[in-house]
Amino acid sequence: MKIRTPFFYGFHFIFFWVIQLYAIPSLAGKVPVITSIWPVADMIQEVGGDHVEVTFVLPAGASPHTFEPKPSLLKKFSTARIFFMVGAGLEFWAEKFIHLAGPGLKTVVLSEGVDLIDTTGHAHGNHGHPKKFADSEDRSTIANPHIWLDPVIAESMVEKIMDALCEVDHQHLTYYKHRGQNYLKELDKLHHRIEASVARFKIKKYVSFHASWDYFARRYGLESVGVIEAAPGRNPTPIQIKNIVVMIKKYHIRAVFAEPQLNARAAEIIAREAGVKALFLDPMGGSKQKNVHSYIELMGYNMGVFKEAME
Repeated sequence: MKIRTPFFYGFHFIFFWVIQLYAIPSLAGKVPVITSIWPVADMIQEVGGDHVEVTFVLPAGASPHTFEPKPSLLKKFSTARIFFMVGAGLEFWAEKFIHLAGPGLKTVVLSEGVDLIDTTGHAHGNHGHPKKFADSEDRSTIANPHIWLDPVIAESMVEKIMDALCEVDHQHLTYYKHRGQNYLKELDKLHHRIEASVARFKIKKYVSFHASWDYFARRYGLESVGVIEAAPGRNPTPIQIKNIVVMIKKYHIRAVFAEPQLNARAAEIIAREAGVKALFLDPMGGSKQKNVHSYIELMGYNMGVFKEAME
């Protein structure tokens, strides 16, 4: 009788799981990528299709400005081939994870080359002026990071995603380019739909919870006249509330925009004081909005909210 040594069983256990891995196409052969937020994850999936495994860090309903990562996140970074980060200070927590993940992780900063709107610290205030950041500047430069809410900038993000996937997985280059070009056409259609809708707005000024919509406003000729939370977690003072109410009445604004990721109490108080509605714009998606399963559908939902308040 042959004696089965522990090594024999250990070898067969490993062999069994290797066979299982390669027998399951959904797990083997895909490029594992990680990103911070759901809208970018959707863009990656649109380009990568069947050849990517996409993980996004922020859970549904969370705010990127108050997110506190757990140490267990390191495992996701260590197994990823590419980290697609927005940059401009959005992933303020990411540096140590990038460092610990090592040289096997390719990092792509999607805000590089974008005409960023400068802000002080994390304030993302509506009084900032557009400023170009040189490519040589540190990728953690603080600016308004909500670039994905401008569909034209989103097109430049998708081009970076397409280039990175083609570089890392050259075998499927034609596949990524085909899907990427088709998706760029859909984003261009989205841009023109929004442009046509905004042209019909009777009201072009708005009050938002914080400065998420500055890039959208710059693209389509809207103007923010008030921000309720100048910085994450910083409640407005009574004087600030009074000033916002004055602006709402002065410009005949019909609604105050809150966000589902943040406490809406201050927005509701201001709306009540001004005698207008509190409506919810959703910059992040991944929450409980009905019929919102993609970035394009998310922007369609938000356009419906804008139209209700401004058309």
